[in-house]
Amino acid sequence: MGLAAVAADQLTKHIVTGHLALDDGIHVVGPFWIHHVQNSGIAFGLFASATSVVIVLTAVAVAWMLVFFARSGARHPVLPVGLGLVIGGSMSNLLDRVRLGYVTDFIDLRYWPAFNLADSFIVIGVAVLLGTLLAAERIPRSRRDAPARS
Repeated sequence: MGLAAVAADQLTKHIVTGHLALDDGIHVVGPFWIHHVQNSGIAFGLFASATSVVIVLTAVAVAWMLVFFARSGARHPVLPVGLGLVIGGSMSNLLDRVRLGYVTDFIDLRYWPAFNLADSFIVIGVAVLLGTLLAAERIPRSRRDAPARS
């Protein structure tokens, strides 16, 4: 899942940078635009002047997620999907920051800061993880810890 997220994000960024000059945009439908922008910060352009700090913090977060996945990924069939999306999205944006010093954003809804597929994968992955964890909390502990029946 993580590798697919990296591939999809990198491919779409390559297409956008190959077809649109920086700050150019194409109206798709309604409020949806493809708009080529560069973001040296994180979400909403925060920490734009601290790229090296963002790189280090992202690398630490990804390493922690990989360790967490290695320890708990098999507990629930949905955890690998959520973690894969978060790790893949984080890795793809990290790759851009290390390679280019910025992240290419291009999905523009006009009422929200521009973002990319990696950002979407991170948000969806976090939602999957939260949903999974909340659902697991609703199951009584005795049922959760009981061995599976064959």
